[in-house]
Amino acid sequence: MLNAEKWVLATNDRIASFIADAEKSLSHMGDEAEVFIEQTRTFLTGGKRFRAICTLVGFASATTPPGGPEETNAIDVAVGLEFFHAAALVHDDIMDRSDTRRGKPSAHRAFDGLHLRSGYAGDADRFGVSSALLFGDLLLAFSDELVTAGIAGQGPSGRRARVEFNNMRRDVTVGQYLDIVEEVAWPVVERDAALDRAIRVVTYKSAKYSIEAPLRIGAALAGADAEVLDGLSRFGLPLGIAFQLRDDLLGVFGDEAQTGKPVGDDLREGKRTALIAIAESRLGDATTSLAGLGDDHLSPARVAEIQTLLRNVGAEEAVERMIADHLAQAHAALADIPVSESVRTALGDIARIVTARSA
Repeated sequence: MLNAEKWVLATNDRIASFIADAEKSLSHMGDEAEVFIEQTRTFLTGGKRFRAICTLVGFASATTPPGGPEETNAIDVAVGLEFFHAAALVHDDIMDRSDTRRGKPSAHRAFDGLHLRSGYAGDADRFGVSSALLFGDLLLAFSDELVTAGIAGQGPSGRRARVEFNNMRRDVTVGQYLDIVEEVAWPVVERDAALDRAIRVVTYKSAKYSIEAPLRIGAALAGADAEVLDGLSRFGLPLGIAFQLRDDLLGVFGDEAQTGKPVGDDLREGKRTALIAIAESRLGDATTSLAGLGDDHLSPARVAEIQTLLRNVGAEEAVERMIADHLAQAHAALADIPVSESVRTALGDIARIVTARSA
């Protein structure tokens, strides 16, 4: 049987050793550079390690040829994806104007707090955003360094893993842009197109890089053939969509103590999710009852009113059905992937964990 707990421990150990090496490499740049290491430790501590686990399950889905990559290669790549995820969170929080991440200050808030504590001149908010942008870029550089180390010397399988990694980065970047477009384009979008557009954002911003891409990257590194890669996509993409739809529900109805973000944060950010698209289609001309979406200062009382409205029009229930439908698609695909029973069991466990979560 595959041991996910062992993989998480190995991932955490590699993260710690990489950060220690990075700290040494920055030490000659002065005390100010140490804040990047502090923030790296903060953002890479904790988390569910979904992407690392998916990478390693993908790697286990194929039998590596003699002289092929070892699990240590795959762990470097898996950790690279964790660093990529951290970078995406840093940049996402800037765009969403989020003050917290996992119950702690988001990166740009941590940097503007540093500005204020240090008595620096100028605007603290601008310093915070500028510093966090650079911090996110540094995490991307670390990610690429790890992935490059993992695929080095692996010939065709390493090159295929690199192509998969490059595809993932492209999709996430453009998907993020599609997301911010939706937040401003909704007045000119036909109401009956809103749900399809929301699912497009889900697919490219989150679903592919959360589940499908890590599975494919790990499998490609191990030398998996096209049949395995296609099967992992048929499983991973609908599961990734279900994963993000669950995240969208938690962004509106989640418990702050578990999610680490204020209740209704997605409403304040004006996220045009599937949940909102369904509600607006059902409300018709009464969409003014959703007034306040995108208001940074939306009160807790108004958040509660919108939550009740979303439940009353059946939008929450409709998204739950969408999650169940996509989960069923993933399970149906799982039966046909030519992998070992231990890998099939691990994939089934991933499906259960990512859709039943509360944070």
